This record gives sequence, structure tokens and C-alpha cells, in this order.
Amino acid sequence: MQDTDVEHRLDRAFLALADPVRRRLVARLSRSSATVNELAEPFTMSKQAISKHIQVLEKAGLITRTRDGQRRPCHLAPAALEELTSWIDGYRLVAEARFRALDHVLASMKAADSHDSV
Repeated sequence: MQDTDVEHRLDRAFLALADPVRRRLVARLSRSSATVNELAEPFTMSKQAISKHIQVLEKAGLITRTRDGQRRPCHLAPAALEELTSWIDGYRLVAEARFRALDHVLASMKAADSHDSV
């Protein structure tokens, strides 16, 4: 897989998650699968508006839909969420390493300062 493919998926996913309604939909789907009607219940907007939000999440690869008789439940796509988490984690690990190095420098300076004042 090329880096540009990954970048496009990340761009679509983060753009989709930039909207608070879509984040609430993802949060709801993290508990269990749901139909459009079930997802629309807590919102004051129309089912058509919720459907458009669902389409954005689906195009971003964050959710999938299946057919269960007459029902078309939406499900979270764990692989897409894992890709986002892994991307963020890479930067988190770098930042943590820098903070550990800074802590070490500060501890060394403190130890040297206390040694000098003795």
C-alpha cells in the first residue's frame, strides 16, 4: 500500500470526524450496530440529514452497512479506527520519548545543583 493511499484514508477519516454529529454517531456505533432510524433517534435533525452523515462516515471507511432482511444496520469498521489510532500513536510515542529525555536532563541538572550546594 502506498503512503498516498494511507494519507487519503487518513484525510477522509479525520475530515469525517471533524463534525460533532458524526463523532456522536461513531460513539453510538461503538456500543452496538444500529439502523439509520435508531441512529437518528437522539437527534433533532431529519433522517435524511443523518443519512448524509452516515454516507460521509461510510465513504471515509469508518463504518460499513450490511443487510439483515429488511434492516440495513451500520457497524464500525475496526480496521479503519485502528489505522487512525496507529497513526496518532506514532506521534504520541515520539512526544513521550522527548518528554522522558527532558525529564532526564532536568533530573541531572537538579542533582548537579544539589551536589554543588553541599
